[in-house]
Amino acid sequence: MKTALITGVTGQDGSYLAELLLEKGYRVVGIYRRVSVPTTQRIDHLKEKLIMVPGDLMDAASLGRAVSEYRPDEVYNLAAQSFVETSFVEPTLTSEVTAIGALRLLEVVHALVPDARFYQASSSEMFGKVAEVPQTERTPFYPRSPYGAAKCFAHWVTVNYRESYGMYACSGILFNHESPRRGLEFVTRKVTRAVAEIAAGRRETVSLGNLEARRDWGFAGDYVEAMWLMLQRDMPVDYVIATGETHSVRELVELAFQCAGLNWRDHVRVDERLIRPAEVDVLMGDPLRAEIELGWRPTVKFDELVHMMVAADRQSVGLECQ
Repeated sequence: MKTALITGVTGQDGSYLAELLLEKGYRVVGIYRRVSVPTTQRIDHLKEKLIMVPGDLMDAASLGRAVSEYRPDEVYNLAAQSFVETSFVEPTLTSEVTAIGALRLLEVVHALVPDARFYQASSSEMFGKVAEVPQTERTPFYPRSPYGAAKCFAHWVTVNYRESYGMYACSGILFNHESPRRGLEFVTRKVTRAVAEIAAGRRETVSLGNLEARRDWGFAGDYVEAMWLMLQRDMPVDYVIATGETHSVRELVELAFQCAGLNWRDHVRVDERLIRPAEVDVLMGDPLRAEIELGWRPTVKFDELVHMMVAADRQSVGLECQ
């Protein structure tokens, strides 16, 4: 039986990845941070099957204890300060967790289980002010936020450990991927949750920033399969994981409100304070390499994803799914 260690197991991606690996017969060890308010709701249905170990990317000793005890065959680094807006407010913390945290984990894996296969969660935010559309594995990075810059460091230090020490270490450059488990601070879930609450009569409006920003949105459940596939190859290779389609925030809003039979213009307010200091206008990935070499393709379309998220949020506020 293979053992996989997942940092960020309580997050959206961590929960879907844990499900996938358990289905494949892995022993799954999840690293979680001790906090005063429980944050395990995404994995509560798995708690009897998971091994949960306290740890923190800012504490190398805690990572070392977990790796030393469980000797994982595969390590998935999904933990990060992952909200772009917060990275402008807390850039140092973002760098400590998202950038240096990845380095700490790489060093622990290199020292204790050098033959383990290591996956780093890279991000389309590394492309930032894009040099070309769509973005591929060869597109230069130009991050436009402390989060994007921190992810660039983590990405390149993963490459460095692969080339310097011969580690099986690779990164998935994942474009935006969403689900009903997405955090409420992210724009997709902010919109679908607002739609449900407005339909339920609990609120009247929702405030958003740049409605013209365009993103490549896919389903998180599809994207964690790509992570796993990347660690099953003979050689470590970095891949762009995306749908190859782009949609604006305005399109997202229109579709989400349509799902509830509402006119978005009656409820959406644009708040200039929610626009990033350095905006990323368009992100769209080219997943061709992953399709050819991994046999991976997204299965959930944009409209299906939005309907899925609105339906889940409607159910959460006591409304029937439409």
